[in-house]
Amino acid sequence: MAAATSFGSLLMLSLLVAAQANFLFNRFNGTEKNLLSLDGASIVESSGLLKLTDRSKNVIGRAFYKTPFKMLETNSTAQKNASSFSTSFVFSIVSPSNSGGGYGIAFVIAPSTKFPGADPGHYLGLFNKYNDENKENHIFLVEFDTVNGYKGETDTQANHIGINVNGMNSTASEPAAYYKGTSSNKEDFNMENQDAVCVWIEYDGEKKRVNVTVAPLSIGEKPPKPIMSEPLNLDDILEESMYVGFSASTAQKVSFHYILGWSFAVNGPARSLNLSELPEPPPKEKDRSSSASWVNFIIASLSVITFILLVTLLCRTVHRRYMHFEKLEEWELDCPHRFRYRDLHAATKGFKESEKIGSGGFGTVYKGVLPSTGTEVAVKRIMRSPTEGMRGFAAEIESLGTLRHKNLVNLQGWCKQKNYLFLVYDYIPNGSLDSLLFNRNDGLVLDWEQRFNILKGVAEGLLYLHEECEKVVIHRDIKTSNILIDGDMSARLGDFGLARLYNHDQASHTTSVVGTIGYIAPELTRTGKASTSSDVYAFGVLLLEVTCGKRPIATDQFFLMDWVIENYRSGQILEVVDPNLNFVYDEIEVELVLKLGLLCTHQRADFRPTMRQVTRYLNWDDPLPEILDWRHSDSQISRSFSSGFLTGYSTGSTSTSNNLSTTGKSTMSIEAGR
Repeated sequence: MAAATSFGSLLMLSLLVAAQANFLFNRFNGTEKNLLSLDGASIVESSGLLKLTDRSKNVIGRAFYKTPFKMLETNSTAQKNASSFSTSFVFSIVSPSNSGGGYGIAFVIAPSTKFPGADPGHYLGLFNKYNDENKENHIFLVEFDTVNGYKGETDTQANHIGINVNGMNSTASEPAAYYKGTSSNKEDFNMENQDAVCVWIEYDGEKKRVNVTVAPLSIGEKPPKPIMSEPLNLDDILEESMYVGFSASTAQKVSFHYILGWSFAVNGPARSLNLSELPEPPPKEKDRSSSASWVNFIIASLSVITFILLVTLLCRTVHRRYMHFEKLEEWELDCPHRFRYRDLHAATKGFKESEKIGSGGFGTVYKGVLPSTGTEVAVKRIMRSPTEGMRGFAAEIESLGTLRHKNLVNLQGWCKQKNYLFLVYDYIPNGSLDSLLFNRNDGLVLDWEQRFNILKGVAEGLLYLHEECEKVVIHRDIKTSNILIDGDMSARLGDFGLARLYNHDQASHTTSVVGTIGYIAPELTRTGKASTSSDVYAFGVLLLEVTCGKRPIATDQFFLMDWVIENYRSGQILEVVDPNLNFVYDEIEVELVLKLGLLCTHQRADFRPTMRQVTRYLNWDDPLPEILDWRHSDSQISRSFSSGFLTGYSTGSTSTSNNLSTTGKSTMSIEAGR
């Protein structure tokens, strides 16, 4: 009998161990990318931090564990009960020192890692005004909110914790505080002002109760009593398979949101984080307010003013004696941040040849690390002498200075020094799409899912340029070498040296042929007028190129578009798919992309879809129209005309597109005047 009892105990222990699923991250060094699904978030490998959002407005950042957990248990009466779970993590919020930040961070348990249509701001990237409080959401979250005003008229500073189900209306909330020792008094603290905050969330599936405990990281231990202990039945909220993670967002108020470490477990306590292994919390911005007395303030102010006047006088004297005085030009008056030349010189090791990662497109590109922040950047250096180089520089400043989109390369700032101009971009680690498709030395091949997501990303970026920013932006040089791939294998459209802007209620006034042979729309060779439709044509060529794994014009005898249309007419359109995919792809998606590529490259510009229609087709929101007369039968005549036209401008300036990450094969571009 004793032996049987012992065996039963061992069996129960084995079942309990098998039922418990857990993970532990004491820091994030990049190796966790295979375990985490990152959407707008990124791992800062140099610091070990998981960054959810930066200081941009109206952005969303999410990080979820890729593997779902079983969150419902079935008892002997076939009744489903929510599993017990626990998690502990450390987060940090870095807000502007002169004003409150926003909007906060949430720990989330959801049936999916995708939240289509979710809004930033108060909705924290999880809901919108249409699905907020919808019982079909099946989402549990604990929010750490820094802005009041949900469903209110104004936004004010907040500092509270909320337990929410299916929406942003908290079932219970408390100001951030913790119990100290055996005292029954709460110690309040501001989450934004702390270097980092420790959180413990525990749900008891039998007692149907959730406990939330918080404390500043500096306390160094878990408080003896939770700040919130609320009855909550999650049996009807959680589904059998659920994902766990974080979501954060900004709006007009902005903050950096970071995760330093994370532990999670089902049917058992989460493993404790090793505080000594956590990364250093990100530095806070210093408070600019002065606590000095009026006398000291006046003395210090007078000293500073005197020093500035002396330095200014000295600089003016030296400048007039040794350098030509340079006035600000018109295009400089409304530009983003201006960098100091000495910082860029130090970042690129004096523009050393070993730091060079690309050339062409009016300049040479170097990789750099800013000495003040340690941020990796790409620096494009342009000679001021050529008029076209100057125009290209001004075009990129004008085009990118105010644009912010997840599928565009972010322009951080610029600099002028003697005869050189500099543009500073985000560094994109995976290089250009061209190099990934045609020049990989490691033998790896982009799979179909990666290609499809890249194409959708480029489409969303072009939709933003054409319809969603303040002015219409025509890129005029869409091609694989101008599309960079970030660490999450998402597309970033770059190189705006040929771009043109005009108001939404106006028509384009460009009268010159620019771009890259093979991507130039046929009407450009006749009128020279670029439009959003000519961008759509180049995007259509890109669709075919990425799917087929072949360049638009490989030889004098091979033209990609003719080859695809020939196979389409013969009913063998899948014969053109890149053989490197080894037939591993979704045939329905591939056929959609190929047909959409033919539609976008239609000879008649008015037959081509807009980029909004393109994104709806790629997201399966609308069916692709069936067009019987593709009118590609004229392509041979149009191509001959185009070739003759371009030959006539063979003496015009040419440029090769640069790469903001790694050197790829250059594609010859033509520019017959600007």
